[in-house]
Amino acid sequence: MPRLLVFGDSLSFHGPEGPCAADEPRLWPNVTAAALGGSADLVAGAGWNARDLWWSLIGDPRVWADLHKVDVVVLAVGSMDTLPSPLPTYLRTGLRYLRPDGLRRVARKAYLAAQPRLAVALRGRPTVLPTRLTIHYLDTAVGALRILRPTLPIVGVLPSVHRADSYGGVHTARGPAEAAMREWGQRVGVPLLDLPAVVGEHVLSGRGNPDGMHWGWEGHASVGKAMAALIGPLLAPEAP
Repeated sequence: MPRLLVFGDSLSFHGPEGPCAADEPRLWPNVTAAALGGSADLVAGAGWNARDLWWSLIGDPRVWADLHKVDVVVLAVGSMDTLPSPLPTYLRTGLRYLRPDGLRRVARKAYLAAQPRLAVALRGRPTVLPTRLTIHYLDTAVGALRILRPTLPIVGVLPSVHRADSYGGVHTARGPAEAAMREWGQRVGVPLLDLPAVVGEHVLSGRGNPDGMHWGWEGHASVGKAMAALIGPLLAPEAP
């Protein structure tokens, strides 16, 4: 009964109507686990990128405990790294700390209104995380995992696509990021699930979440099955 440890962003726990509890069986990590006859532990957050993965790996004692017990690690981050971020990440994420509450609401509303226009005007630059840093944090995480458990299978994903009005439909950084991640995956021996190939048409045709970013249950089912097919051959056969 294989146990998966999945590091993810909101694509791992948002369904067609919004965020779900991690044990929702239709979420793709649970679809993958069910197809493999096992279970999935999800460590994720909205907007998480490769840096958040690394911070979780070094800062969450629950992760430290899980790493001694799991049979495969899934690095399902990298998609949010490629999104336009007109404000530096530390300022954008810091809006939640503004006080009083009225000021926070006004600032957040103003930013959300400006974000799609700025994304178009700046042609998708800067991004949430530069590609070189995405590769750096992924590489550092894999190196640390292989020191801890040298034979532990590790897989990842290529950045997903979006049609979100909140980003002005802009996603110019995704292509170069995908190319860099493909090269990295081949270099370090980490198989990568091609999310655009699996779920791209689902998203771009409007069959996913109305926000244009997240997936419907059809998309989760497709990704879950594809991830199971990627992981299956990497798992050691159970002893008789």
